[in-house]
Amino acid sequence: MLDMRPVGYVIGLLVMALGLAMLFPMLVDLAEGRDHWPVFAESSILTMLVGGLIALTCRNGVGTGLTIQQTFLLTTGVWVVLPMFASMPLMLGASDLRFVDAFYESMSGLTTTGATVMTGLDTLPKGLLLWRGLIQWLGGVGVIVVAMVFLPELRVGGMQLFKAEAFDTFGKILPRATEIAAGISVIYLAMTLMCVASYLLAGLNVFDATVHALTTISTGGMANYDSSFNHLPDAAEYVASVFMILAALPFVRFVQMAAGTARPLLYDPQVRAFFGTVTVIILSLTLWRCFQIGELNEDTFREVLFNTISIMTGTGFASENYMLWGPLPVTVIFLVGLIGGCAGSTSCSIKIFRFQLLFASIRVQMQRIRSPHGVFTPRYGGRAVDDDVMNSVMSFFVFFVVSLGLIAVLLSLTGLDFVTSVTGAASALANIGPGLGDIIGPAGNFATLNDTAKWILSAAMLVGRLEILAVYAIFTVNFWRT
Repeated sequence: MLDMRPVGYVIGLLVMALGLAMLFPMLVDLAEGRDHWPVFAESSILTMLVGGLIALTCRNGVGTGLTIQQTFLLTTGVWVVLPMFASMPLMLGASDLRFVDAFYESMSGLTTTGATVMTGLDTLPKGLLLWRGLIQWLGGVGVIVVAMVFLPELRVGGMQLFKAEAFDTFGKILPRATEIAAGISVIYLAMTLMCVASYLLAGLNVFDATVHALTTISTGGMANYDSSFNHLPDAAEYVASVFMILAALPFVRFVQMAAGTARPLLYDPQVRAFFGTVTVIILSLTLWRCFQIGELNEDTFREVLFNTISIMTGTGFASENYMLWGPLPVTVIFLVGLIGGCAGSTSCSIKIFRFQLLFASIRVQMQRIRSPHGVFTPRYGGRAVDDDVMNSVMSFFVFFVVSLGLIAVLLSLTGLDFVTSVTGAASALANIGPGLGDIIGPAGNFATLNDTAKWILSAAMLVGRLEILAVYAIFTVNFWRT
């Protein structure tokens, strides 16, 4: 029989940590002089109490590591349980959300999707705005650890390609997670502080700079204002663009750089491909927009730069309604959201390295057609890629497309139009944030969707954040028989 105690123990500790994090927005509300702080105090006490009880109950089952089954359940369980507790301040506080809306907002935050159902952000207590930023920031570092520790161990979506990247094997999964998390967390925190300082120099006040730094480094994209970045100084868009790109790079490369070597970052094939793709798309869209308006100016370049990077990294900030740019730019922006950033970053979507492996596989197949008796092997970064990795990547693509179609059909059955259904499914599964159209586009949000659609999208965000296969695996019969 499967022992769930190790899973419960880790989840209990993480729930306690989430409850402890609620004290920060409580202190902000106290300093602001509003009577909203008891909401976070009550939520914090209840969350830490429940988390502590779960951890204590399961403590006697903790061993030296986790089995593969337990690891699958842990990665999925964390992203199911934490949004439930993160929802409490949103339901009890000034936002007064129903559970479906609060859970959706929390799931969107912890998966760093950034799709919101909340309106009137400009008038909310600062504690609530900080809480939205905090859950995205915590979700961002959690995503990196999952991508670097658990998914390679589970051989999900080709992530085993990075199994020993920059870290030797430290033994069992949990001890290794501790080592990797420590190194990455220092870099993550340092980058966040740098982002805060840069926003301050760009003209933001301390609170806005802090919250927007949290949601920028996590590539989450929840802003403090209904108009997102349109409310902020132009210089803030350049700051956000730089740090969104940094957050979309493999954090393990920054750990290596801090250790004294920048070579792995400079020669990483996915980093090079990411920068090349971003550069080509931005230049192409800028030229297209210049032909549209008949002149080249700084505003046009900045708008294309900011919004393209925001969508490609899955951040989801918006500085204007790019739906007005015309069919071609809108289509391009939608498609770049399905590319994503690098593996081991806070970015989301399919990831650039999978497209590299896909094209490598296609190239090898074409060579085999031309030379049937030749021996050709897909290569990545100069190294041969074994069949196990290629099969995992191809399986990911198949499941992604099938899942996208299924979610879109389910959304359409709830009464949503074609554009909202398809782009809503894509934005949730790829954890991008905004979709297209008048309802969920850059000028709208997800508040008006029906409850069924919100539950479907919440499940899609979970599935997409955990690379799809990590969630689907636990619903197979063989998983429980192993």
